[in-house]
Amino acid sequence: MTQCYIPQGYKSALDVRETETAIKFVKDTFERTFSKAMQLLRISAPLFVTRDSGLNDNLNGVERPVSFSVRDVNGDVEIVHSLAKWKRMALKLYGFLPHEGLYTDMNAIRRDEEPDNLHSIYVDQWDWEKVILPEDRTVEYLKNTVKVIVRAMAATELATTAMYPRLTPCICPDVHFISSQELEDMYPNLSPKQRENEIARKHRTVFVMQIGGALKSGKPHDGRAPDYDDWALNGDIIVWNELLGCAFEVSSMGIRVNEESLARQLKTAGCEERAGLDFHRALLAGELPLTIGGGIGQSRLCMLMLQKCHIGEVQVSLWPRETRDICAANGVFLL
Repeated sequence: MTQCYIPQGYKSALDVRETETAIKFVKDTFERTFSKAMQLLRISAPLFVTRDSGLNDNLNGVERPVSFSVRDVNGDVEIVHSLAKWKRMALKLYGFLPHEGLYTDMNAIRRDEEPDNLHSIYVDQWDWEKVILPEDRTVEYLKNTVKVIVRAMAATELATTAMYPRLTPCICPDVHFISSQELEDMYPNLSPKQRENEIARKHRTVFVMQIGGALKSGKPHDGRAPDYDDWALNGDIIVWNELLGCAFEVSSMGIRVNEESLARQLKTAGCEERAGLDFHRALLAGELPLTIGGGIGQSRLCMLMLQKCHIGEVQVSLWPRETRDICAANGVFLL
């Protein structure tokens, strides 16, 4: 994707007021469908955490969190990047049992994000997490969970297109599963994003598995922090976006690290010093439950289902002047 791409002849099927109503419809419908199918309880969540807690998501390890000082609190606090680790602590503190889980509205600021049609410095997603048993830490359990989530997405889209007949369904409920290594083997001369485009164009809905570790090429498919997903048991849900002609990620998720995989991945990533942080010490001591979890982009899902070409059509954020000028010239209304 270039910084801002407007498909030739693009015109939104919904005007701005219809869009605002439709955004709420999509979010409410998916939230009900998803939480019921996954048996998740909605809880409240933080916008910021203390730096020394180790609870913030480090993403690829280079993104700078927004930080600030707070009166009567020692040390800086940080706006969350996501709640990947906080949710696991919450499951323990709130007394969730095996196969019970939670979800929450997560709002984040990612100041180093490069804004384009799909990316914004403002991130909104449904963060979810569920307690599992040792025997659930399998690829099969991961795949079954992905299927449940995709069915909830497809059902929400059908309800949305029934409410707004000018829209047409685009999510295929049948998921094609492939590992990042298998994908590299299929398209060794393409970049990871180009590989995703090819496989999504072919299969429409894809789950690319095992992201974070180095492939045969010596490079990972994509970056993943070493301290939440188990790199052997994670992946991204990707659908084909016909309007933009590209692979479109709607969720990153996975079975979370246990003591062994955390220690191994911290060493691989050269981040062994994190073992001294509160979250990591608790996990390495076996004090936290085994879990599966992830995030589902709220604006991403709305953008896809309402057939918008730019994420700024379904969320309020900041955009470069060039982006605003291109959108204005092409009749694209940025909220």
